[in-house]
Amino acid sequence: MTQHTPPSSAQDLPWWHGAAIYQIYPRSFADSNGDGVGDLAGITARLEHVARLGADAIWISPFFKSPMRDFGYDVSDYCDVDPVFGTLDDFDALVARAHELGLKVTIDQVYAHTSYLHPWFVESRQSRDNPHADWYVWADPKPDGSPPSNWQSVFGGPAWRWDARRCQYYLHNFLAEQPQINAHNPAVQEALLGVMKFWLDRGVDGFRIDALNFLMHDPTLRDNPPAPDDGRRRTRPFDYQLKIYNQSHPGIITFIERLRSLCNSYGAVFTVAEVGGDLAETEMKEYTAGAARLNSAYGFDFLYAPQITPVMVRDVLAKWPDEPGIGWPSWAFENHDAPRALSRWATPEARDAYARMKAVLFAALRGNIIVYQGEELGLTQVDIPFEQLQDPEAIANWPLTLSRDGARTPLPWQAQSAMGGFTAGPAPWLPLGEENLARAVDRQEADPASLLALTTRLLHLRRQSPALRHGSFAVLHADASLLVARRQFAGQSLLVVINMGNQPVAWPQDLAQDGTVLVAENDASLGYLPGFAALIIEERI
Repeated sequence: MTQHTPPSSAQDLPWWHGAAIYQIYPRSFADSNGDGVGDLAGITARLEHVARLGADAIWISPFFKSPMRDFGYDVSDYCDVDPVFGTLDDFDALVARAHELGLKVTIDQVYAHTSYLHPWFVESRQSRDNPHADWYVWADPKPDGSPPSNWQSVFGGPAWRWDARRCQYYLHNFLAEQPQINAHNPAVQEALLGVMKFWLDRGVDGFRIDALNFLMHDPTLRDNPPAPDDGRRRTRPFDYQLKIYNQSHPGIITFIERLRSLCNSYGAVFTVAEVGGDLAETEMKEYTAGAARLNSAYGFDFLYAPQITPVMVRDVLAKWPDEPGIGWPSWAFENHDAPRALSRWATPEARDAYARMKAVLFAALRGNIIVYQGEELGLTQVDIPFEQLQDPEAIANWPLTLSRDGARTPLPWQAQSAMGGFTAGPAPWLPLGEENLARAVDRQEADPASLLALTTRLLHLRRQSPALRHGSFAVLHADASLLVARRQFAGQSLLVVINMGNQPVAWPQDLAQDGTVLVAENDASLGYLPGFAALIIEERI
């Protein structure tokens, strides 16, 4: 959102500005029918948990009809619900219940590719002259029969698959079962806009657009150049290239403006893009610049970071200053693709204290925050043995790729239930993990000192605090351990003081030791900052 004239009050801003959005991975949230897989009816039955938490909206990962080669990110029907998750009636009931509870509903849209079983692709691959022949990226082989370019798939190996029906290759930037949409085709763009309209007509309040910078490719199919060696271990051919021509085409912006125009015609619809890759920062800003493009974007600054530091937080947020023409960011510490943050950032013995510090830091960031299901409980990465893996990327690259399954394990609702209250069936689709079962919702709801209770207080404080939800973020101090930032908006000024280290640090000499303490965690107080101390202080103005 571009703000040429800063708003004077929260009433001048849309509902999504500074929102806390709760991500639901539907396979693992709640199972209503005992088949071991979460579903839409299960989500509906458990939405009160999200509302009590203080979230403004939910984002539901794909639930569309799919052969589940990539667990829903391979869509075979954009406008229907996969039977494993329920029906369209179940979705309508979910939207109605969410709105009753004051929750907005955001859903995934996967436009860069479909399933190989989508009717569009089934017809497209039959010949070179059918109605859907040019709806996907097809190309002739080189004279020696090799693929049209050197492009590589994210999941490993060439991004081209030979098809004998057309005697051509088709492009797939991910799995071979996820053929690449040809979004340069105007008919394809109209069809995708029609998909968005279908869900808007069902009451959806927003969209998270998956892998948006993969939507369009270079039509001349130029080879990607090699990537310079940055010292990191390369486990896939994809890592050896600069991804310049297989993605990130300038035409994506024109399509974004069409999406935004459609959403605007329905009112305050929220649009956020997932943007990863070498050019993520540039593209995130391009996709959100000005009132005619997307509302927000999020990248992978925190999601895959092996550690988080005050200097890193300072530098990441500095990329999104509170200035005219700069878009509004969204942040996530965890999601369905990234390892659980506590498993990346904290030692086992320090996790409880670290989780409390992390929760305060997250709630204090400028931008939207996306809370991944179970993050409010302090869930950690579950070690899934090879024979129980479901993740196709992990299976293909075993053991060099950390399985995404470890962050997709079912949410534990009841500590004393064998299946954690997730399912009444014999077994869930992934194991819950004993460590996470002990952090179940019912156990934490009964404990006013739990991480769940803290997260609830923080999200409600963020909702009620103009400075936390909408304010500027000025870093006053950042070193190896200590972060001090000031957040200001509409006459409110807050200090955020975070010690990210496990040892006490001195209170900065130039920082006042007064004001009203709104949040104090891990024995922190004015003037005293033990390990993992976290404070939010309202300053006197």
